[in-house]
Amino acid sequence: MTNDGSKPAKPLQGLRTAVLGSTTGIGRAVALELAANGADVIVHGRSSHDLAAQVAHTIRERGARAEILMADLRDRTAGDQFVENAWNLWGGLDAWLHLAGADTLTGPSARLPFDAKLDTLLEVDLVATMRLCRDIGARMKARGSGSIVTMGWDQAETGMEGDSGELFAAVKGAIMAFTRSLALSLAPTVRVNALAPGWIKTAWGENAPEAWQQRAIRETPMLRWGQPEDVASVACFLVSPAASFLTGQTLRVNGGAIR
Repeated sequence: MTNDGSKPAKPLQGLRTAVLGSTTGIGRAVALELAANGADVIVHGRSSHDLAAQVAHTIRERGARAEILMADLRDRTAGDQFVENAWNLWGGLDAWLHLAGADTLTGPSARLPFDAKLDTLLEVDLVATMRLCRDIGARMKARGSGSIVTMGWDQAETGMEGDSGELFAAVKGAIMAFTRSLALSLAPTVRVNALAPGWIKTAWGENAPEAWQQRAIRETPMLRWGQPEDVASVACFLVSPAASFLTGQTLRVNGGAIR
C-alpha cells in the first residue's frame, strides 16, 4: 500500500505494447508478464487464432487491454500491414517486442533439409525482425519515444555444433548485430535491446532426449533449465523506466552459462 492507503500502480500501467510471437513459449510468457505489470498487449500469431484468443483472454483477466493481430511474417506485405495496424490500433505503441521466430526443431519443420530451414529462419527471424523493427523504430523516433526488444541466442556468441547450432548462431547472431546498429540509429529517443536466452524449456526442451536434458543442466551454473517466465521478467525490465539508460545491449538470460 502507498502512504495514502491506495494500491501502488503497476510499473507498466498504461504501456501500449505489441509482442510478436506471443501465442506460445517465451512470447506467451512475455505477453502475460507485461499484462501482470499493467501493460496493454497486442497479441500476435501466425496461424492459430485459438491460441491467440486464449492469451488475450488471460491478459484481460489480469486487467489489461488485449487485441489480436495475425500475420505470417514470411509475407513481407503482411508484415508491413501488421506494423501499420498495430501502430494505429491504440494511437501508437510504447514498446515493440519482436520475439517471433520459426520453429525448425519440432513438428514438420524439423524434418526439412538444411537449405529449407535456412530459408525459413532467414525470412521469419532475420528479415522480418530487421524490416519491421526499422519501420516501428522510425515511427517511434518521429514521435519521440519508444522501446524495442529483439530475440537473440546466447550460443550465437560462442558457437554450437551441428546443423541447428550453425543455423541459429548465424541468424540470431545477425539479429544481435542488427540490434546494436539500430540502437545507434534511433538513439537517444528510442531504446533497442536484445534478449539472448540460453537453455529455456520451451516446446523442444519439454521433449528433448535425456542426454540433452542433462547437457542443459550441466552447462548452466544455476543447475536447471530456464523457464519462459525467466525471460519474461527480463523483457519487462527492458521496456520499463528502470532500464532508461540501457540501449544497444544484449542481455544473456542463461543462468550464468559461459561457454
